[in-house]
Order: sequence, then structure tokens, then C-alpha cells
Amino acid sequence: MPAPTAITARELVNRFGALARGRQLTAFGFTRRNLADAVARGEISRIRRGVFATDALSPRVRTAASHGGALTCAGALRLHGIWTLRDDAVAHVWMGAAGREHHVGCSCVAHFRPGRMALGVADVEHALVHAFHCYGEEFFFCAFESAWNKRLLSPSARARIRAALPRTAHWLVDFAHDGAQSGLESLVRLRLHLLGIAVQTQVVLSGVGKVDIVVAGRLIIETDGRANHEAEDKMHRDRVRDAAASALGYETLRFDYDQIIKHWPSVLSAILAALRRNQD
Repeated sequence: MPAPTAITARELVNRFGALARGRQLTAFGFTRRNLADAVARGEISRIRRGVFATDALSPRVRTAASHGGALTCAGALRLHGIWTLRDDAVAHVWMGAAGREHHVGCSCVAHFRPGRMALGVADVEHALVHAFHCYGEEFFFCAFESAWNKRLLSPSARARIRAALPRTAHWLVDFAHDGAQSGLESLVRLRLHLLGIAVQTQVVLSGVGKVDIVVAGRLIIETDGRANHEAEDKMHRDRVRDAAASALGYETLRFDYDQIIKHWPSVLSAILAALRRNQD
């Protein structure tokens, strides 16, 4: 039987996200022979029995699928557009019931956790829970707020995530909100909270605009991503905002990615010193 003429195997697999099971393709009229021929032509590749992919598939997703599993943790969260505190050094794979733990040259981290796994990429909900167990509270909190801000977590999903965490970690979900505009903002807020320092976030100041964090009513903390301040006009706008904030009696501290991630003690020292000055 010839392959369907309306669509090629490559086109159909790409419509499934560059990864598909054979039964999904046969439902569109492709026979096993058609698929074998497409593999022989290099149109698609067979990455395990009954699973096909195109060259458009992410290498890490391909690796996960070769296990019969789904990419999870930071790798999956980043594919969903979620900010993460770090990336996975190797693929983290949520294993399916029929999955195999190793492949040639395997350095993957295998996850054997409950839930309904779909081949390819773990959903946001499960990837967040897996990431908590791999990377801990800070990673989870920043990613959770990022996902919520992007409207990727329904109320029921947030409740299920909370229930799946250890009881001692439930407070992270309770403390989170959907207003954080960056993972750095989430991280600073969490770290200050653990020190007993209450903050306001995304505060609108007259003549200044919206600022990331306000502490003790007079200290503004702005968190700048890796490339946010490369443009000269952006730097100029920030200086104008800082001057306007100063006229209102605010002090502004700006910290970039490297400072917050790699040099937190110096960041904290600057914040605490500013708070002491404001108390005098």
C-alpha cells in the first residue's frame, strides 16, 4: 500500500511535535512498510520500537524518548518557557512503565515517580514536583512563580503540586504569587523572607513607574537579568527612574544576575546596610 499522498511522514510527525508513536501515524493511513521506507529515506528516524522522530526534535527530548520516557526537571520547564535557576547538566528522564533505564553512552538521571507520563516532555505540574526533589526549595519556588505568572498553572494544578510536596514545603506554594516578573525577583523575595524581612513587589510609584521590590517603605531593589542593561537607552531610563525615586525619598539598589546568583553575601550586605541607614 503506498503512503498517503496528502502528507509526508515527516510533516505528520512534525505536527505531533516532532515525536510520535507508530499507532498515531497508522491512524492517518501509514503502514509499517510506509514508515520503514520513510526511515530508510532519512525522512524520519526510529528512536525506539514504535517511536518515530524528525530532526526538529530537541536532542534532550530525543534522549528521553529513547528511554521510553519524558524529559523532566529544568530541561522540561525551560521548554515550557519557564525561568529556572539552573539548567540540567544532563537529561532528567521521567521513566514510563515500559521504559529502559540506560542507553548507549547514557548519563541521564532517571525519575521513577508516580503519575501519568506522556512520551516526550513532562507537563509543567509534574516537572515542578520532580525539580523540587532534585534541586530544592529555591529552584522550585522561582520556577513555580514563573509558571504561575505565565498562566501555566490552574488553581487545581497548584493544589495538586502542593499536595505532592513534603508537608514541610507546603509553605512555598502558600507564599508564592503570580506577580513576579522575573525569577531573580522571586529569589530575592524568598531569601529576604527567610531572614524575616517583609517586602512589597511590583509597586507602582508616582513619577517612577513600577519597581520590582520595596523594603521597609523606602528601599527599592531592582533585579536586572543577564542582558537587560546592554542598551545605553535602557541605562539612561533607569537613571531617570532612580533620580525620580530619590526625589520621593527612596534609595535604589540595582543588582544583576551574577551578583544575585554568584555573590549573594555582598548583595545581602548592601541591602542590610541600606536598611540600617533608613532606620537612622
